[in-house]
Amino acid sequence: MAEGDALVVVGRVAGVYGVMGWVKVYSYTRPRENLLGYGRWHLGKEGAWRPVELEAAGPRGKGLVAKIAGVDGRDEARAWIGWEIAVPRDELPPLAEGEYYWSDLLGLRVRTTDGQDLGRVARLMETGANDVLVVQGDRERLIPFIPEQVVRSVDLGEGELEVDWDPDF
Repeated sequence: MAEGDALVVVGRVAGVYGVMGWVKVYSYTRPRENLLGYGRWHLGKEGAWRPVELEAAGPRGKGLVAKIAGVDGRDEARAWIGWEIAVPRDELPPLAEGEYYWSDLLGLRVRTTDGQDLGRVARLMETGANDVLVVQGDRERLIPFIPEQVVRSVDLGEGELEVDWDPDF
């Protein structure tokens, strides 16, 4: 298995913090502080992943910051902006029945209950009320991820997601 195959993206480097090489991180985990609990981070860009060690990390104000080992200045830290943060999949907590990691939904084929192909899940958005699937097909569709009501089934093995959704919407 190539490095990166068993990684799950859990955040990204969003900016620099101070002048000593610290970076601001944006967490995709809930609660956001869970990002700090993983033993190993990998930073990736354009499919290339590099394992990194953290010297320190913690909450600062409304966000999170981290000090990557060997990064000792603001300019060095700036080079990491935009890189994704991933952790080994085997470090993720197990999920309950009917729960999914966003990374598992990316790329799934989306079909309506009557079999019409709407495209593939390109990304997900958090709106506060519910998560939203961004489906790319003949056009972009925003479909709320509401289990049972809108999302009727998720079959990771077959790579498909069935939705009760009007294709014209």
